[in-house]
Amino acid sequence: MLTISQALYDQIVAHARADHPDEACGVVAGPAGEGRPERFIPMLNAARSPTFYEFDSGDLLKLYRDLDDRDEEPVIIYHSHTATEAYPSRTDITYANEPGAHYVLVSTADTDDAGPFQFRSYRIVEGQVTEEDVEVTA
Repeated sequence: MLTISQALYDQIVAHARADHPDEACGVVAGPAGEGRPERFIPMLNAARSPTFYEFDSGDLLKLYRDLDDRDEEPVIIYHSHTATEAYPSRTDITYANEPGAHYVLVSTADTDDAGPFQFRSYRIVEGQVTEEDVEVTA
């Protein structure tokens, strides 16, 4: 299960909405080994695409150096889907290389008549996708 604060949840959704119609992407870091998301780090989608996201290689290098310096790790890796449901695509699954991370997808398309977005979390390990519950705390 992913436990996330309302503030972090709101920041991820706001980033997804702000970057629409392009996919938004980013990371939420937390103390290494604790699995607790704490620090919101929005990233630039270098692909600037409505159907694909890509972290800029230079930004990604800076991010991992910063995480190392702070003794943090990526707890959540998030991105948005702008025209489809919040479920990992084949490309998303192929590029998922952090087996300990929660992969959060936010859909900015109303694909289920449940409202203007979906917020879902997955574990992706060796190509296997498992959806998990999301608990939003105060």
